[in-house]
Amino acid sequence: MKGQLKVSSPAEYIAKLKEPRKSDIAALDKLIRKAVPELEPFIQIGMLAYGHMKYKYPNGREMDWFRIGVASNASYISLYVSAGDGKGYLAERFKKTLPKANIGKCCVRFKRLSDLDEAMLAKLIREGLAAPAKM
Repeated sequence: MKGQLKVSSPAEYIAKLKEPRKSDIAALDKLIRKAVPELEPFIQIGMLAYGHMKYKYPNGREMDWFRIGVASNASYISLYVSAGDGKGYLAERFKKTLPKANIGKCCVRFKRLSDLDEAMLAKLIREGLAAPAKM
């Protein structure tokens, strides 16, 4: 994955970023912590992560992962929501409400946080915690 930094804490991750990305990631971190305060922030594979989880693949292999993740990539910010259900991936359901984002299965990619409706992002994040884990 892109957006990985060699850091040991969320504060160090944010501190290593340059403006204007630093301010956007700091604001997104604050939004996530407010929306889902029960999720512990940590670093997973060099990205900001919130809420430890064990993910089990259909073949039985398990790995440590996160419920919510954030990465600062070269030209965009990625918000990962590892959640879905029998209807599919949760992030994909927010395409209409986050029209300036490029949305994949579990990832919402955007240039600036101000381009998005923060209330909709908070809703996606809260629903991501409530929905079953899915990668």
